[in-house]
Amino acid sequence: MTSSAITSPGGHILTPSGWVRGRIVSEAGRIARIEGEPVHAPQGAELPYILPGFIDLHVHGGQGVDFSGGEDAIRQFIRFHARSGTVALAPTTSTAEVEVIETALLAIEAVRNAPRVDEPTVLGAHLEGPFINPGKLGAQRDVTRTGDPALALHWASLCRMVVATVAPEIPGGIAVIEALTARGCRAQIGHSLASFEETAEGFAHGLSGFTHLFNGMSGLHHREPGVAAYALAKGHYAELICDLNHVHPALVLAAYRAIPRLYAITDATTAAGCPDGEYDFGGDHPIVKKGLTIMLADGSSLAGSAITMLDAFRNLVSLGLSIAEASCMCAERQADYLALDDLGRLLPGRQASFVVLDKALQLQSTWLRGTEFPAA
Repeated sequence: MTSSAITSPGGHILTPSGWVRGRIVSEAGRIARIEGEPVHAPQGAELPYILPGFIDLHVHGGQGVDFSGGEDAIRQFIRFHARSGTVALAPTTSTAEVEVIETALLAIEAVRNAPRVDEPTVLGAHLEGPFINPGKLGAQRDVTRTGDPALALHWASLCRMVVATVAPEIPGGIAVIEALTARGCRAQIGHSLASFEETAEGFAHGLSGFTHLFNGMSGLHHREPGVAAYALAKGHYAELICDLNHVHPALVLAAYRAIPRLYAITDATTAAGCPDGEYDFGGDHPIVKKGLTIMLADGSSLAGSAITMLDAFRNLVSLGLSIAEASCMCAERQADYLALDDLGRLLPGRQASFVVLDKALQLQSTWLRGTEFPAA
């Protein structure tokens, strides 16, 4: 073992070929090797679980700040999520004025290009709005725009854009989908009133996923199927807010059974990590946080969530998914969706970014590129 090698605690390590009882040895921020013996299933209550670090592709903020607060605010909220096991993420915008979005994208790109040791990997931005249907705003601001592929491509030139939420049925929506897909961005349908047929057209022109499945979209009526029905019938990748509040547990399980690459997100917003109470963060809508639920103050809509990916993981286990199945939904599928070749699985050569959980699924530590950060 070289002097620069760093060794994880002993535990049950989830690898692509199954469980290994042993340790991870990392060098220069990457997994050098996994030492130990294969086991059929984790055994021994004294040993923790070592799992791929969580990946969140839809996260707006936390601890009182969000994407619109500049570089320092973005660094603050991504560190908050790292302390709950998120090792990589896509900071997510919401519908706002052009100047606000552009400033946010520049800040996200600045953070992506200058990572700090205690920060999760910033994969790029998730653009959620303004190219959405004004009839399906949810908690988004009412400053939507018709599809503008030139503007979308300009934004993609300012910041690496890995995901974009677009409603294909709005004027110009298909053109935006085509433009961003050609740039390598994953375009998703969301905040949409599209019919089943309009959804199919969007996928024929480049859509690849669904934004917060079941929320902010036309639904499951048996004679008038919409976006959600298309997802269950034909979807391959879809993100799902796993707070057990945005989506009833029964539908979480239905989606898990129907959609082969369903994955978890938080949709965490500014109040995540804040004490319960009423907040006005300077937007159009005051909100109320109670536990891990965030509502508009008038009670008309959910306003994102207050969960972390650790909460999402535990919720999935509580529904009956195995540790390995829940881990797959919180890391592996996101990596596959974005074709990430160094995250999502614990293998030699990949980032040494993983989580260590005790048998009660309490976080013991988050490892970011070979550096351990014990849980607070």
